[in-house]
Amino acid sequence: MGFFGSVLGILGFAIGIPIGLVVGFFFFIYSQPSHEEYPPARPLVETSITLLLDLLPDIPLWMKNPDYERVDWFNRFISYMWPYLNKAACEIIRSSAQPIFADYIGTFCIESIEFEKLSLGSLPPTVHGIKFYETNEKELLFEPSIKWAGNPNIVLVIKLMSLRIKVQLVDLQIFGIMRVALKPLLPTFPCFGTVVVSLMEKPHVDFGLKVLGGDLMSIPGLYRYVQETIKRQVSSMYHWPQVLEIPILDASTASVTKPVGLLHVNIIRARNLLKKDLLGTSDPYVKLSLTGENLPAKKTTIKKRNLNPEWNEHFKLIVKDPVSQVLQLEVFDWDKVGGHDRLGMQMIPLKKINPGEKKAFNLDLIKNSNIVMDVPEKKQRGRLELDLRYVPFRDESLKYRNDVQDEKSSEDDDEFLSNAGLLSVAIQSAKDVEGKKKHTNPYALVLFRGEKKRTKMLKKTRDPRWNEEFQFTLEEPPLKESIRVEVMSKGTGFHFRSKEELGHVDINLDDVVVNGRINQKYHLINSRNGVIHIEIRWTTS
Repeated sequence: MGFFGSVLGILGFAIGIPIGLVVGFFFFIYSQPSHEEYPPARPLVETSITLLLDLLPDIPLWMKNPDYERVDWFNRFISYMWPYLNKAACEIIRSSAQPIFADYIGTFCIESIEFEKLSLGSLPPTVHGIKFYETNEKELLFEPSIKWAGNPNIVLVIKLMSLRIKVQLVDLQIFGIMRVALKPLLPTFPCFGTVVVSLMEKPHVDFGLKVLGGDLMSIPGLYRYVQETIKRQVSSMYHWPQVLEIPILDASTASVTKPVGLLHVNIIRARNLLKKDLLGTSDPYVKLSLTGENLPAKKTTIKKRNLNPEWNEHFKLIVKDPVSQVLQLEVFDWDKVGGHDRLGMQMIPLKKINPGEKKAFNLDLIKNSNIVMDVPEKKQRGRLELDLRYVPFRDESLKYRNDVQDEKSSEDDDEFLSNAGLLSVAIQSAKDVEGKKKHTNPYALVLFRGEKKRTKMLKKTRDPRWNEEFQFTLEEPPLKESIRVEVMSKGTGFHFRSKEELGHVDINLDDVVVNGRINQKYHLINSRNGVIHIEIRWTTS
């Protein structure tokens, strides 16, 4: 019996387990739950309009508007940094409020005003979306949507005639969209000079105000009046186009060195120069430049075998800082073979010249610029005669300038000064430049009045950013003229005819002369999708 019982038990175990698994599987698959733990999910189209309207204000902008981007990483960063930002902001609020409180002490029987508690709470503000704008100016422009439903603990104690009055701010909520511009963009850290902030709409501000334990905002009519007053006052100060400017860099650091005027130099003559040649003569010429400039120096013509040369040659030099820059004058003896011998030199600080005033100089040439080391010699190095006039640039356009000149008669002796000016061409960037060859190493050529100037070459890119500026000093406004900009590519290896034109553009300069400045993007001719960003300025002296 025991043997048969064991056999039957083994058979029952072997048959019962598979049957139980099959029955359990079908029961699990085809059985329905008797109750629902969660409501069924329904599409938004089946949701009532009333419920959707209630949800819309809480939906982030990046969901409602595709132009806005989500910035969860930034909100997470603010969340981690909030305890430290809270303390730093409270210190700024405390230090800024002290002089304001001091103005009220002694008036209206107020003895003291101080913070008993000051904390912005544990809930940081959040950015619900951010939108970036692409502009032609050197700035970074974006619009963040900020919401802050905070739990601040701010208690202000006012001592009035020995009576302590506590004012507490609670349940602060601030919603708004602001426009932030970081400009101008600079090569100095943090790479922008000023933060410009403005509100794009009236902000939503809600808060509770407790005085002596009672909620002041519960008074009928006062809540709405306070809210509207705050919105109106804030909007009048910061609603676009009103802005709040926050300087980041010092003005001297943030200022970009730009041309401010022209120095007109007339090299007249030299007398009694040194004899450097074997025949007892010299072949002199004058080399002139301004300190702080990387531009090549200008030169007069060479006067062969002459110790008393007459030049009467005019030059125009671009001035960027008339206070610190110095005009360097060097007289050389030209030699056909070998280096040129320096006959003498002299330096003239521009701060010695009054703007618009013509000043004559008759200078003794010295050996070098170090006067202490320049030991007086028995033989004289000669003298150099020249005229200087520094003429600052004007901001007015040609049209306005012509109107002014029609009303006033000019008594200037040098007519060449009247219409002289500076044409500045800034090649900013290009986009989608592509050639037929495999290489795309773009650079730009600026062609104007026979002069050719070139940017640096950027390797392996179709979206180059050059940010280079070229300048042309002109005696007359470039009316009815055009300037040509070509985008070229050059192979880096040994290739036959490796240069290739990726596109070009011809720009009429009439609008530049009339308006003083243009800053546009141009479609490149002979390019499929190429675009180039160019800024041109015309400044007159």
